[in-house]
Amino acid sequence: MTPRRIAEDIAFCLVFFTRLPLPAFDFGGRTLAQAMWAAPLVGVAVGVIAALAYVLALSLGVPVQVAAALALAATMLTTGCLHEDGLSDVADGFGGGKTRERKLEIMRDSRIGAYGASALLTSALIRWSAIAALANPLYACSALIAAHAASRALLPAFMHLAPPARQDGLGAGAGTVQADTAYVALAIGAVALLALGVSGLVAAAIVLALVFYGFRALCLRQIGGQTGDTLGALQQAGEIAVLVVAAAILT
Repeated sequence: MTPRRIAEDIAFCLVFFTRLPLPAFDFGGRTLAQAMWAAPLVGVAVGVIAALAYVLALSLGVPVQVAAALALAATMLTTGCLHEDGLSDVADGFGGGKTRERKLEIMRDSRIGAYGASALLTSALIRWSAIAALANPLYACSALIAAHAASRALLPAFMHLAPPARQDGLGAGAGTVQADTAYVALAIGAVALLALGVSGLVAAAIVLALVFYGFRALCLRQIGGQTGDTLGALQQAGEIAVLVVAAAILT
């Protein structure tokens, strides 16, 4: 892969996964699936933005709990709540639908139900409390970067190992993720987890594997595969997992 192609793939993922003000790019027909190895690098960028918001808040004398909330808000603004939207749709669909078709129909509905609202509240509460528990700014910043990178490193592998649940939509339209693309993303995610130390890397990797295979089994049983919404929900679950491990190990 040439340096230009690497830069284009990173730009592709930044444009897709964030709301950062970026210039227009010509990706020459390259698909999202081909560029997905760079998803964890987008996570690094999002984590750095969150870390900067956290450190800036602390430098202004803001209590650590408020700084944690501002860091979380910074990630939501950066991504446009893309993954939170997926989490709420999956919670509503899996929780409220009786059949596969009805679950997929609910997941496409822009309205949010009780399951979705509860999932969003729970996700935000766990992430906020985990960040706030890491009172050492260095630990908090390391955990934010590791969590955002490693959680996104799961997405290419999920697209590779779970078939699209629909014939249209992101899961089908993104293309097929090849094994080597998934491996590169996982390797980048593993490097990011080193920010938690060797014990943190091992613990987080084990928890992430459990989350990954458990969620894959759930998606296959509920809707027969993956959609863009399930990718968002997986990212949220992975982010939570890493932050909780960091809070347990680094405090």
